[in-house]
This record gives sequence, structure tokens and C-alpha cells, in this order.
Amino acid sequence: MRELFTDTDEKINIEVELDIDEDVKTFPWLFSLFINFDLQTKTQDEIEVFLEMKESIILTLEKNSMVKYVGQRQVDGWEELYFYSLNSKNLQKNIIKYLKENSLQFESGVVRDTKWDFYTANLMPSELQYCFIESQKIVELLEEEGDKIDLPREVEHYAMFETATQKQRFIESTIENGFEFKDDISTDECEHGVALTKVHNLQSEILNGEIKALYDKAKLEHGYYELWSTTLVEVE
Repeated sequence: MRELFTDTDEKINIEVELDIDEDVKTFPWLFSLFINFDLQTKTQDEIEVFLEMKESIILTLEKNSMVKYVGQRQVDGWEELYFYSLNSKNLQKNIIKYLKENSLQFESGVVRDTKWDFYTANLMPSELQYCFIESQKIVELLEEEGDKIDLPREVEHYAMFETATQKQRFIESTIENGFEFKDDISTDECEHGVALTKVHNLQSEILNGEIKALYDKAKLEHGYYELWSTTLVEVE
């Protein structure tokens, strides 16, 4: 499963493969392919051609079952593609020929990374980024149903804690940010949960800001943020 997200600290757009077989994670060689292609300066037609080429590169390398595409980053006008391989031989040969034929500026390299440190540190989303990813999926589902996400509405946010005291401190701290207590909640795994409400829209800048505020406050109390829900808002 590929996921797209933005590293909010560095403003880097990242694509990552999350569903990777355990046997693939034994591949010790990291192959990096950097292609100079600034999406911000290209036409839609040029971007579509490039995306098709990128998929061709991935498919070409993955024809060999000993190579696995794991993700990419967009950094300063460069498209950085990353693969792990069972061996380091002949990884670059066919791809370099392909890129030269298409007159693209590129760089590539192979390093040993037996513990997949690069994948973990630079491609995998953090816990907060996972919240943003799952939140965006909810927004997209609402948009498919005709929701006008720029319209404010009451949004219900959830958080879970190990103790009632942690939960209470969290509730008190969030009131300062305009949240209101709605209800106590619980699951089979966690008894001390809370539902809070606040009126805001679902545009990413606003929504992610509210999520981060709650996530940070929950972490301070050794709890965890459990996303949100709302009602569909349509304009007739």
C-alpha cells in the first residue's frame, strides 16, 4: 500500500510503501535514484509523462524479484526514488541507459543498509503523520459524499489514556484551546477515553492544526489521539 504525506517539519512530500513482506526486509542493499525534475515548474502534460516514466522505472527494477521499491521523496526539485535489493550488482545498468535516452539529469548510488535505517528514519511516517494520513482519508470520503469541507461544523475528537487522572488533566488543558468536553468513552483495550468537540472546518491547515494540538497534549499525559468524526455538511 502506497501512502502520500508531507513531512510538516521539513516540507518534504513523501511516498512510502507500507505493506512490505518480512522476507523483503532482509534485502541489505539500498539503491537511491535521484532525478532532477521540479514539479513546480512543469506543465501537467510533462508531469503526466514523468509519472508514467517513474512507474516504468519501478516496474523495470521490480521485474527482478530481488528488488523492491519502498518509496520516494520530493526535495528541492529532485525526485528521490528508493529501492532495496538482495544484491548490489547490475542495479543501475538498465535504468541509467533509460534515463540517458530521455535526456534527464540524475544521480544514483548503492549503499549497504541491512537494518533498513534509511527507510525507518526518512520514509516511514511518524505517529503524528499517520494521524494526518488517516484524517485525510476521512476528509476524502466526506468529499465523495458531497461535503463542503470549508464550512465550519462541530467536530468530535477522541483520545485515550491509561488513568482517569491523565484523562482529566488532558481535558482541562484542551479547554484552553476552545475544546469542550462531550462524553467519557471506553474500549475493550482502554477504559479511560474522552470525546471532545470544537467547531472548525476540515481544510487541511485548520484540521491538522487541531489534530497536532490534541496529539501533543495527549502525549504529555502518556495518552494517544484517536482521530475524529463529524456530520456531513452539504450546500443545497
